[in-house]
Amino acid sequence: MNINGGIVIETQSGFGMEIFLPANSPLYRYGEGETVQAYTSMIVKDDGISLYGFHNRESLELFEKLITVSGVGAKGALSIVGTLSTDELKRAITFEDAKEIARANGIGKKTAERIILELKDKLGRLDEKSQIMADQQQGAGIGTDSRTEAINALISLGYTKAEAFSAVAAVNDEGLSSEEYIKKALKNLF
Repeated sequence: MNINGGIVIETQSGFGMEIFLPANSPLYRYGEGETVQAYTSMIVKDDGISLYGFHNRESLELFEKLITVSGVGAKGALSIVGTLSTDELKRAITFEDAKEIARANGIGKKTAERIILELKDKLGRLDEKSQIMADQQQGAGIGTDSRTEAINALISLGYTKAEAFSAVAAVNDEGLSSEEYIKKALKNLF
């Protein structure tokens, strides 16, 4: 059963539990009487106990890392998990893109910067191709290969570092000119 910001899950013994979910959770698609599996985190405070549910273990782990950041509560972490995928958040942290993280409702620039500072070394690495590109971006600042030039061009057009990186990384072709990467990446952005 759907409620405001979450669902109620009834156990086999008839005990119902309210579970708060990220806005984009596929768990909202289940109807009454359907079997569902949710990974949960229990937060105990003076004013009560709250359960936060996720469709996979990766989202749960991301949520639990986010709530360790000073100033990020469960609602803020839930908002981030509901706005950015795990890979998008990793890219935003790798590229120190506070603007991308601040897209989440209730997360300001200073909180986003604190998330970057505190989680930079705690999140897992990107996939191999993405990590190579990230290392190039972090290294010289202005890259020499055509993919890096394309990323820098997209950033100069107003896209965030994370958006530009994601769009260029999604281009599977190799050995293209920077202009060709830009054209294909722009298609990924629309």
